[in-house]
Amino acid sequence: MRRSLTLRDVAEAAGVSEMTISRVLRNRGDVSPDTRARVLEAARKLGYVPNKIAGGLASQRVNLVAVIIPSLSNMVFPEVLSGISEALEDTGLQPVVGVTNYSASREEAVLYEMLSWRPSGVILAGLEHTEACAAMLRAAGIPIVEIMDVDGTPIDSVVGISHRRAGREMAEAIIAAGYRRIGFLGTKMPDDHRARKRLEGFQAALAEAGLELADTEFYGGGSALRKGREMTEAILGRNRDLDFLYYSNDMIGAGGLLYCLEQGLDVPGALGLAGFNNVDLLDGLPVRLATMDARRRETGRRAAEIIAGKSPSGLVGGERIEFAPTLLRGDTVREGSG
Repeated sequence: MRRSLTLRDVAEAAGVSEMTISRVLRNRGDVSPDTRARVLEAARKLGYVPNKIAGGLASQRVNLVAVIIPSLSNMVFPEVLSGISEALEDTGLQPVVGVTNYSASREEAVLYEMLSWRPSGVILAGLEHTEACAAMLRAAGIPIVEIMDVDGTPIDSVVGISHRRAGREMAEAIIAAGYRRIGFLGTKMPDDHRARKRLEGFQAALAEAGLELADTEFYGGGSALRKGREMTEAILGRNRDLDFLYYSNDMIGAGGLLYCLEQGLDVPGALGLAGFNNVDLLDGLPVRLATMDARRRETGRRAAEIIAGKSPSGLVGGERIEFAPTLLRGDTVREGSG
């Protein structure tokens, strides 16, 4: 990891004094608009974040780990947080959580604020970030762990599954079971990069088998049982001959399953269904929805171990941990027919 940036680095890049940099970043003093704009642009490109720690601690790190996730309402992320919390017990480190609501600009703002308090490490979901976000992460001088996705180039360490592989393996299982008229239903598309990658892997495997999606149903908002029911009703209303529905997550998949059962549809004989994530909610359904386990708790735990310097590999930075997604067929995918 490189050293942390200083006011001098920004001053040299902007061609002004350190005092001018300080005035601009603290929004104090009389600085011309042109100079202010030049300073802010230089800081943004470098990834510089002001230090908010009081003078006596200015050269130190606090015992906080910044954890940045897309949502707290999504049932997926609390399990990740549980793994992080468990791994940080007895380390003296405490996780502090920021939520982005799947917004790249919001992630940038949350990261900027968290880095200003000089945490001991950062754990954040996904590999896609704005240029400014990536610059701040590279310049932070602390362990960075991107989680829940390995399909891309990480800033430092990465822990998770390949979502393209997950989508591909689901498609292969569906094809082997004899389904051919397949629809995809997804929320937060295309902002949910992991769901997008699963769809890409899914479509690639279909194409290799000479198939393509018969229909899609997208919703820009969040996931909920009701929304899953509505989306399922909509896609089946357009295409009654669909024989499989693949959902971007278990929440809308569960809603879709309940709708199909209420309508008396033959699941999985005439219509198969599958979701993603293996959330606890599935245990309470009358029929077990097929899904895929992404090892969320273990992902959180291993990421926190890297931050705390407790990784079994002994590596300090640059670690890649890829888990294999596990297909759970449940009761909504019929047995393979070759």
